[in-house]
Amino acid sequence: MRVISGKQKGKILNAVPGMGTRPTTDKVKEAIFNMIGPYFSKGIGLDLFAGSGGLGIEALSRGMEKIIFIDRDFQAVQTIKTNLQKCGLESKSEVFRNNAERALKAVVKRNMVFDVVFLDPPYKKQKLVEILSFLAEQHLLSENGYVVCEHAVEIELPEEVSSLTIYKQAKYGITGITIYIHRGDNGDGKDSDLSGEF
Repeated sequence: MRVISGKQKGKILNAVPGMGTRPTTDKVKEAIFNMIGPYFSKGIGLDLFAGSGGLGIEALSRGMEKIIFIDRDFQAVQTIKTNLQKCGLESKSEVFRNNAERALKAVVKRNMVFDVVFLDPPYKKQKLVEILSFLAEQHLLSENGYVVCEHAVEIELPEEVSSLTIYKQAKYGITGITIYIHRGDNGDGKDSDLSGEF
């Protein structure tokens, strides 16, 4: 597993020990960023089921300003921190151990607005529609912000979820990719609080 492109191109990333996480393959990762980028001039992202942090680190390498990494697994959090250190990206990131529901509530309290959100929950425990609804209804996305959903290929997500509309879709083996775009405003013009606790 490696960083595919950008300033940290070629850096090898550690995988999370054990079988509890399913890292995004390089092929799928490259396809995702070709659909939403491939590069960024700035922006803030959320990697909600971060695993080893591969998607968020790829976004930072390609120009994102800051990524918030969330995972409930202790080993995953330690792996993310190690990978960020290997890439010299600690100052552009925050890493928290928490479950998705609590993390999203904390994000709301911090008045954060994201340009891209990565959702790659375990295939057998996916509640993507509920998370998508929360992101939209709590105004957590910037105008034209993306939500990247990685899911089991047999899952069909709705064309629209609140203010989110499917932008692009693709299938790679057992993996489906559905990308939503947020076309509305971000609710109240609030500024993100980039410091705080989860």
